[in-house]
Amino acid sequence: MRLLCTSLQGNIFTSHCDPYSNGRTSLSSNIKSCQAKGVKVILSIGGGAGSYYLTSSEEARQVAIYLWNNFLGGQSSSHLLGNAVLDGIDFDIEGGSNQHWDDLARYLSGYSNKGKKVYLTAAPQCPFPDAWVGGALKTGLFDYVWVQFYNNPSCQYSTGSISNLEDAWKQWTSNIPATKIFLGLPAAPAAAGSGFILVVDLTSQVLPAIKNSHKYGGVMLWSKYYGDQSGYSSAIKSHV
Repeated sequence: MRLLCTSLQGNIFTSHCDPYSNGRTSLSSNIKSCQAKGVKVILSIGGGAGSYYLTSSEEARQVAIYLWNNFLGGQSSSHLLGNAVLDGIDFDIEGGSNQHWDDLARYLSGYSNKGKKVYLTAAPQCPFPDAWVGGALKTGLFDYVWVQFYNNPSCQYSTGSISNLEDAWKQWTSNIPATKIFLGLPAAPAAAGSGFILVVDLTSQVLPAIKNSHKYGGVMLWSKYYGDQSGYSSAIKSHV
């Protein structure tokens, strides 16, 4: 699992964590430090490896209960992040089955009625509609969607041509009822198999073509590890 620490001005930072390790006390203080600066910290479930799926609506309800009690605003004797309370759940579903993720979104969203907003986000692939969370996104319950415009040549930028990316961006922003859509990119060539965009191309070609959308939220980068090494985030920040 991953913790996403994101500001709503368009910067996203992702780091791997193991909440079962002895490091959860330091994680707790780091999370609260982010939140004190107005940054939302979100738990990402799923990923590109392993086999995972939901078998029924009831199982989705049980997973929502577990996430609420152990990571969000609920009560648990074994809260996995100490006394830190996360802000929401990210759906990074990239395999298994596409069934019942909409149920999970509804159950998690229902906890917002308990006085604490539960943010829902998702990281679909750029081919539209997404094969895994396309149905869940139709619920209209997702606040932020960071679309992965990489590892998918049919809808990503290629040197000198933004047409595939721009066409896909228009599909996403026109058809997904989310508050904001983010442009998901690798923060370095080694961060993904394809789809890396040079800073000069991003700032002179890609961003001017998509920023006029009222759903434009910013840029999501995979990942903080690569971003720290490449300096990509710092280089694009003023243009986002």
